[in-house]
Amino acid sequence: MAESTHLRQARPTDALPARQLAPAWIALIVLAVLAWVVTVAQARGMGTGPGTMGLALTAFLAMWVAMMGAMMFPSVAPVAIVWSRSIAARSTGVERTWRITQFVAGYLIAWSAYGAVTFAALLLTEELVEQAPGVARWLGSAIFAVAGIYQLTPMKDVCLRHCRSPMMALLHYGTFKGRLRDLRVGMHHGLYCVGCCWGLMIVLVAVGVMNVAAMALLATVIFLEKLWSRGEVLARVVGVAFLVLAAAALFFPELIPALRPAQMGIGGM
Repeated sequence: MAESTHLRQARPTDALPARQLAPAWIALIVLAVLAWVVTVAQARGMGTGPGTMGLALTAFLAMWVAMMGAMMFPSVAPVAIVWSRSIAARSTGVERTWRITQFVAGYLIAWSAYGAVTFAALLLTEELVEQAPGVARWLGSAIFAVAGIYQLTPMKDVCLRHCRSPMMALLHYGTFKGRLRDLRVGMHHGLYCVGCCWGLMIVLVAVGVMNVAAMALLATVIFLEKLWSRGEVLARVVGVAFLVLAAAALFFPELIPALRPAQMGIGGM
């Protein structure tokens, strides 16, 4: 009964004309493009240096948020647009803009939390490789292995199904109440996205956080996983590919440029 009630509430949003949905699509596209411009500009200034590249936590998180906007906004579009439909059906003008802003802010808060974890991981890898240069290749191999194994786990499947089913997400989020419900919706969906993609993102620790080519490739994988009809199969293929790279990294250090001692000014491997 509860499910049918939510379905009845959702139907008016499905009937919204395209002109009412256009602003949400345009906003996401513009935000993604701007985020890519900022990210590429940052990468040109920093290169694909190792670790945190000398950044403090606040500066790193600012860079990270821009990266996540660039990489994640295209793939979050289905859920964001479905939720925007719900907002548009129940609010107008300034209120609608405020609610959509809350959703985006909540989504980025979730990824910022993961960014703080990534910052700590980068500091640890820098220290580890500095103290024991010979461990770099094993560390890089382990990163690829963890990423590959996670791609094949049930937890990955659960999070990916959530991200691939915007209408089911809408039915769940329709139960959220209170002034900040859109912020909570954004954070909740953002956490599912983190659960879906954290394994992919840790690869950046090995290849360089500001490695634009790697970012673009991962963003493409994330987009296809979530929107392509065979996205779940692709997730498994990528998992196997990472396991292959885990083995190869032991013999080809160029696969883990951000962990090579030479990159960190330590000397040869």
